[in-house]
Amino acid sequence: MAKRKKQFKTNVRSLITKFNPKSPISEQYRTIRTNIEFASVDTAMRSLLITSSGPSEGKSSTTANLAVVFAQQGKKVLLIDADLRKPTVHYTFKLDNRAGLSTVLVGEKPLEEATKETDVPNLDILTCGPIPPNPSELLGSNAMKQLIKKAQETYDMVIFDTPPVLAVTDAQILANTCDGALIVVRSEKTEYDAIQKAKELLEPAHAKLLGIVLNDVAQKKSNTYYYYGS
Repeated sequence: MAKRKKQFKTNVRSLITKFNPKSPISEQYRTIRTNIEFASVDTAMRSLLITSSGPSEGKSSTTANLAVVFAQQGKKVLLIDADLRKPTVHYTFKLDNRAGLSTVLVGEKPLEEATKETDVPNLDILTCGPIPPNPSELLGSNAMKQLIKKAQETYDMVIFDTPPVLAVTDAQILANTCDGALIVVRSEKTEYDAIQKAKELLEPAHAKLLGIVLNDVAQKKSNTYYYYGS
């Protein structure tokens, strides 16, 4: 019982927009959602890449909660775990990961069979699937381009959780295929030089950097989440 309670608390903390949608933090996620929409007034935002400069910035938690608030808005959303090295989305949503992005990209399953429904209305998940030996090659393949095209025929918004920019090239590879990108940084942990370097690495990939999400700010300073436009 204690173990289940601990797991439930962890899920509440990581998916606060689902379990406590009226909280101040959930409201901040909705503010980020609104700012993303304002950043693309002329063209519809159909795909969003979320990354960080390094590990432990809160990237995956931010991605999951943004997917939830977009779904709560009424948009049909597909959240893709494109971190083919250290995936977490299946843990967050408590989903089976035997099939996912990697199995679709190698042709073992079609997208519609690998996609999983959640108990959040309008939100589907494509988990990572078995970790492949060649993540970068798969993400840069024609199969990935076809997957994105097919996903956008079904969903209003496709959101990618990608690995940290400074660790591997995966986010750079996907950046120019998405309508926008966000960098997540942790207050009082992420070095300014690391943020600048991440930005510089995304620029050659023609990433449409929308801004930075600053999280884990002390409560006395804010309600925990800020959003800064680029």
